[in-house]
Amino acid sequence: MFAQKGLDLARIDEITERADVGKGTFYCHFASKAQLIKELIKDVLDELATVVERRCGHIDDLEGLLDALIGAHIEFFSSRWEDFVLYFQSRSDLTLQESFPGIDTPFLDYLERLEALLASVLRHELPDPVMRRIACAVVGLVSGYYSFAAISSQEEDIDAAFASLRGAMVASLARFIQEASPPAVTGAKNKGLVQ
Repeated sequence: MFAQKGLDLARIDEITERADVGKGTFYCHFASKAQLIKELIKDVLDELATVVERRCGHIDDLEGLLDALIGAHIEFFSSRWEDFVLYFQSRSDLTLQESFPGIDTPFLDYLERLEALLASVLRHELPDPVMRRIACAVVGLVSGYYSFAAISSQEEDIDAAFASLRGAMVASLARFIQEASPPAVTGAKNKGLVQ
């Protein structure tokens, strides 16, 4: 229902009708629609982050990790369009002045898990705000790439149809991250000057 109508427009009576339960049953499990949204998003993001960590945790180079991150997201969402729409809507909802209370927490937890993966392949430790911007850029790239590919492609295998686009996006994002990293500092021969 949320994928079909959006977070705001889906009504509790429509949700309970689709689930074939009464409103009373709904309120036994959830205090509000906002709580249901938070729980749905938490479940999707927890499961997604686990899949991403399992698929990407062993990779030790930046471009390989970025490519695997995209692949893990595409694999996860390829048969779960409704979950992707919920993911996309929740990511967008974070920037709204009036958003659903509590959905930021699962999304921020998901970002932290991506930041940990990214930090594992970077040569330099980056400040937390920089890591957050990089993780947000990765999430934006993944959701934009998948949205574009899913909407534009007539193919069953979305990822294969857009392999060259994916390669270009990985290279661009790797360059962005490398440029956000501080330059290497050489030893005493350069008297502490940054290269």
